[in-house]
Amino acid sequence: MTIPVDIAAASVDNLIANQKGLIAIGAGLAVGLAGLGSGLAEKDIGSAAVGAFTEKEELFGKGLIMTVIPETIVIFGFVIAIMMII
Repeated sequence: MTIPVDIAAASVDNLIANQKGLIAIGAGLAVGLAGLGSGLAEKDIGSAAVGAFTEKEELFGKGLIMTVIPETIVIFGFVIAIMMII
């Protein structure tokens, strides 16, 4: 039994559209979950940094650096999302 060309072409187009949709969902999850994890880590670090800063003012620079470190996780998620889309 042979499949008509029109049906086969439509099936391939649907398959490609489904794959692009799943890639977009995966890219969104990569950025979203990385941002969520980074936010959860940053809230604890930020509150500890503010507490340390109120006791010793010279700890501001270290607290700022420690607060920024979890944000690199979001950059990694963004890079993975770009790699998935391209």
